[in-house]
Amino acid sequence: REVSEVSRKPGMLAVSLISGSAYTLPSRARAPRMDAAVAKDAAFGASHTSFYTDAVAKDSYETLGEVLEAKCADPELRSVLGTMFDGCGTITEALRKELVTVAEKQESVFGDVQLGVDVLADDLMWDICKTEPLIKEGASEEEPEVREMHADGKFCVCWDPLDGSSIVDNNWAVGTILGIWGAETGILGATGRDQKASLVALYGPRTTVFVTLDDGVYEFTLGVGGADGWLCSRERVRISPQSRIFSPANLRTARHELPGYGELIDFWLDQRYTLRFCGGLVPDICQQFSKGQGVLTNPPGGDTAPAKLRLAFECAPFSLLVEAAGGKSSDAVTGGSVLDVPIEGIDQRTSIAIGSADEVDRFNALVLPSVRAGPIAYVDGQPTTHGLNAGKAPAPRPPQDGRRSPIFLAEPSGTENGKAPPASQQRGGWGDQNVY
Repeated sequence: REVSEVSRKPGMLAVSLISGSAYTLPSRARAPRMDAAVAKDAAFGASHTSFYTDAVAKDSYETLGEVLEAKCADPELRSVLGTMFDGCGTITEALRKELVTVAEKQESVFGDVQLGVDVLADDLMWDICKTEPLIKEGASEEEPEVREMHADGKFCVCWDPLDGSSIVDNNWAVGTILGIWGAETGILGATGRDQKASLVALYGPRTTVFVTLDDGVYEFTLGVGGADGWLCSRERVRISPQSRIFSPANLRTARHELPGYGELIDFWLDQRYTLRFCGGLVPDICQQFSKGQGVLTNPPGGDTAPAKLRLAFECAPFSLLVEAAGGKSSDAVTGGSVLDVPIEGIDQRTSIAIGSADEVDRFNALVLPSVRAGPIAYVDGQPTTHGLNAGKAPAPRPPQDGRRSPIFLAEPSGTENGKAPPASQQRGGWGDQNVY
């Protein structure tokens, strides 16, 4: 029920906008009188930093089949992509029905704790590879080998079946990451640029998939508008060169190992960027597609905070998507594109900065000098003679106006006189972003 104005007189009858029922507004509930400008700003709240969607409803939406027919010229690749979409739909149903518990058998050779949903999603992907004759080779993030599926297959598929195992028990969004290479290059020895396509499924309140097609990146949503399958919910997704959103992983290195990373965080905070970071690689990067901007950074921090992301399973597929949408990626060491890094091992790790091009360039300018000098290693709270700042503990750097930046107001848990705690005590302390 719409109400144009609510009287501020005590005891007057007001109308509930929720239930439509009448209630009495007590005198003590009245807010102080504000001038028009202040009242307007208060009503506006924080929406100028919330980046609400600008998507407008359409009269009709194309189906997955219709878009693939028009935007994927290779009929065999089209078939494989359709099969992978089916798999993502099946994983969606499993996540809705399965409890998140530790798997009975722990078979990850990487030492990662496997959950029941991890195993279920991975088994499903292997079943797809075994039954799809177009797939020559398959490789899972859960296992360190490339397996031959069909000798005459045309494509090699590499996947992370359920990225976000450390946050799925929170009921936060997780996802599936998938890269597709041609049989002529395979996976090992190829680069991310050799991929025929990549796709990422995001399992949240809705299930969405972002995929590279012939002319860019498209988003599909499962089971909306009364449809049983996938509808195209975004066409030709673009990522702006500029961004006001940042997602800083491996944040603990900003305090100690990489002074340049601390300078970058200072810049974003002093320029009042919006922090959007949940610790799940899939939602943290996929927001760049829905918001049209953003940057995720995960620099190497030496022995105490090494590169953790896997090139073939995570960074190469995502880099293909982001760059196809107009964004940029950096390997966070040379500053070159992640897509140009040769895949020499199936478990090869890499650091990354990815997203809006101007912010990736800013990362390269501020952070790479610290990376190249060598991260400042800490052993039992003491800096070692390593890197450009050998023997020096990096001091907090206030902004130019003399204020202490918020990132340096609090000391890490267990610190004394600005020194880092022993490595054994750092996990779970201040700024610990060890989720990926």
